[in-house]
Amino acid sequence: MELAYWIIAALLAVFYLYAGGKKVAQSREQLQPMMGWIDRVPMPFVRAIGTLEILGAVGLILPPLTGIASWLAIAAAIGLVLIQVGGMVVHLSRGETRQIGLNIGLLVVAAVAAWLGTAWL
Repeated sequence: MELAYWIIAALLAVFYLYAGGKKVAQSREQLQPMMGWIDRVPMPFVRAIGTLEILGAVGLILPPLTGIASWLAIAAAIGLVLIQVGGMVVHLSRGETRQIGLNIGLLVVAAVAAWLGTAWL
């Protein structure tokens, strides 16, 4: 269980550090080709989502690694699940039903990370 958690947490952390970092650091024009929804969302909200993704990635790794407040890893995984639910809502509200596949996959992986975390943390 522990090894499975670390593999899943590492993969999620890499993805969310990348995705969140792009949302925090890049301009609307740079993000537009990758994220069509960006035109309807204020940039401070996009930056907040990116910050939450980065914090979620750190929360998956740092608490269990240090042994301090390991329960935060479960909270981080649940937070990432909620981010994906929000992403699906945005895509569905825009009629982009074909775009939610990645959201569903990330939601499932984050839910598995939360479940694995409860098994050994």
